[in-house]
Amino acid sequence: MHMQVQKQNPAYGLVETRPPVAARMGYRGGDKTTTTYDLVEQMHFLYVNVVKARDLPVMDIGGSLDPYVEVKLGNYRGVTKHFEKNQNPVWNEVFAFSKERLQSNFLEVTVKDKDIGKDDFVGRVSFDITDVPRRVPPDSPLAPQWYKLEDKKGLKISKGELMLGVWMGTQADEAFPDAWQSDAHSISQKSLNNTRSKVYFSPKLVYLRAYVIEAQDLVPTEKGRVPDAYVKVQIGNQVRATRTSQSRMLNPVWNEEFMFVASEPFDELIVITVEDKVGPGKDEHLGRLILTVRDIPQRNDSHSKLPDPRWHNLQKPSLAGEEESEKKKEKFSSKIHLRLFLDAGYHVLDESTHFSSDLQPSAKTLRRQTIGILELGILGAQNLLPMKAKDGKTTDPYCVAKYGNKWVRTRTLLDTLSPRWNEQFTWEVCDPCTVITVGVFDNSHINGSEDSKDQRIGKVRIRLSTLQADRTYTHFYPLLVLQPSGLKKNGELHLALRFTCTAWVNMLTLYSLPLLPKMHYVQPISVRHIDWLRHQAMQIVAARLSRAEPPLRREVVEYMLDVDYHMFSLRRSKANFNRIMSVLSGVSNIYRWFDGICRWRNPVTTCLVHVLYLILICYPELILPTIFLYLFVIGIWNYRYRPRDPPHMDARLSHAEVVHPDELDEEFDTFPTSRPPDIVRMRYDRMRSVAGRVQSVIGDLATQGERVQAILSWRDPRATAIVIILSLIWAVFLYVTPFQVVSIIWGLYLLRHPRFRTKLPSVPVNFFKRLPSKADTLL
Repeated sequence: MHMQVQKQNPAYGLVETRPPVAARMGYRGGDKTTTTYDLVEQMHFLYVNVVKARDLPVMDIGGSLDPYVEVKLGNYRGVTKHFEKNQNPVWNEVFAFSKERLQSNFLEVTVKDKDIGKDDFVGRVSFDITDVPRRVPPDSPLAPQWYKLEDKKGLKISKGELMLGVWMGTQADEAFPDAWQSDAHSISQKSLNNTRSKVYFSPKLVYLRAYVIEAQDLVPTEKGRVPDAYVKVQIGNQVRATRTSQSRMLNPVWNEEFMFVASEPFDELIVITVEDKVGPGKDEHLGRLILTVRDIPQRNDSHSKLPDPRWHNLQKPSLAGEEESEKKKEKFSSKIHLRLFLDAGYHVLDESTHFSSDLQPSAKTLRRQTIGILELGILGAQNLLPMKAKDGKTTDPYCVAKYGNKWVRTRTLLDTLSPRWNEQFTWEVCDPCTVITVGVFDNSHINGSEDSKDQRIGKVRIRLSTLQADRTYTHFYPLLVLQPSGLKKNGELHLALRFTCTAWVNMLTLYSLPLLPKMHYVQPISVRHIDWLRHQAMQIVAARLSRAEPPLRREVVEYMLDVDYHMFSLRRSKANFNRIMSVLSGVSNIYRWFDGICRWRNPVTTCLVHVLYLILICYPELILPTIFLYLFVIGIWNYRYRPRDPPHMDARLSHAEVVHPDELDEEFDTFPTSRPPDIVRMRYDRMRSVAGRVQSVIGDLATQGERVQAILSWRDPRATAIVIILSLIWAVFLYVTPFQVVSIIWGLYLLRHPRFRTKLPSVPVNFFKRLPSKADTLL
């Protein structure tokens, strides 16, 4: 049966482009200075570096001056921060004006005195833009100069000088990321930081193992009562607890192991508490131990010796803050036996292994060498939808890219549906079987609002192993977002991508090595624990990046890391089922081809198969060479039809184009659910229906397996007797008959002409289906 494969909507596909970037043009028609940023279009800016001033004249009657600098070019106006009562202020602020939007040929840099009413004019410096020098990296930074201030008539004033640097440059200039941009002239100085282009690094994460072995000399709060003790271990927001000890005594034994996620600089506290379960919902503390993560020993691999377990003194909570507690502890204290160590041989998963961007272990000594460089040029976007239509604005978009532990963020372009960022970033690559993620967001913190969240516009994932080395890919990628209302295309992202391999032998060797570090296979972590640890790692990374300046918001990090990927989704389940059917379709195609051979639908092909079969039977040493030669020929033939474009989000494969609204509502529901009982009951019934079909399939598979077991189990004595008698006959027949003769007879019988066939099942199939199973013994 042929599967109906629906074609994807053309609007959701890739569009190849040929932008005027140096990597595409082969550096023709331009100077070679563009090779620094050869994946993006050159954008020219007028840079003004306001360094400081000296000997400024006082303007107020009281003899004070509150100076600030206004940089004005046409209608664009940038302002530095002001200082109170300072005649020698230092600013060190850079302003960047896009050359495409220059509205005047003259630049005015004015020093003003901030006042309650109208600000006073102190002096200014004017520049003709045509005389401004051009600076091209890797030139050293332009040295600023002192300029005498002039009055409004252009005459030099007696006091006051301003140190400035003015030059023409590109986005490759090192002053570009921190410069005030002319398109952000309408926002406040405080909100300006939220528009900067920045690079972030995730903290180093390490698994921490805690073996809780036993305790001694516990002192219950009630004399004569044997405690029902358990141990609670807490690191930050991560809390795990043992079961209550099976042996209720003053020296309980647990022998349980827990794993946590710790992060540099390892200043977190490990709080270990022994508690007594007095009654339902009532626990009493028997002792507490506080350690620092940085004091915990580290193990790098499985060959290293495990740190020895240690006895620790437990401190009673009532004595925690008293000065005499140390003396009392020396006289007597309960003890707990622990083995704590950092297991740095693992890679701490903070994203799904299906599209992970980093597979390196935590220990630096175990990390693999760099095998190449990944370069990403974020050119721009087009056809973005207005995300702030209610506020009378369009969109304030910015991009975030994540690969390995390095995150990059472009500058925010204000109020535009066709932004042009033209920013280029570079990563070192240690494994080609990794994925880079690029997301586009709408900045909701332009006006200093801390409560609002940045809205997601869409994201793209690209696997590096699907890219040809040293080739530049330039495409428009669709920005698809699944919402409760359905699939929505929010625009198209223009990217330039290039993977350069610097160590071919090392890269090819990686294909024979395990994907994850060795510890994941020597001492594997259960799937249940991996999911819990991954969630904790995601929370740590999100919390750390949200404390940067400017912050990379939690909602951005969670969207990039797919924090809710493990949640149930009926849509995703259907998509995975279709993927399985697509894989099995290859097997079904082979079966249909073989069935056509057996039914002589094409006599010429059938005759050729007969001849090939007889040759292989007569010369069995040719079987394996023929198979591998066939694989080689198929691979060479498929090279003509190889994918020419990098992968992207596939709406059809994701089953997102025709998904039912109720399935989407279920996918976006909270956990635990927040929907009314009627809807939950309906979804539960639907789940029971789906699970019933799955149950039937699993039951059928179990039935076939039990029939195989019943062949020689004498559960059906007649069937087993038939099998063993036929086995003896076949053993004697095959012993006296050459194997090649048997193979030829069996093959010719299998490929016999349709006139010698019947539509009824064969004798072996009939016999197998009559064998008993355990299905009739189920309640």
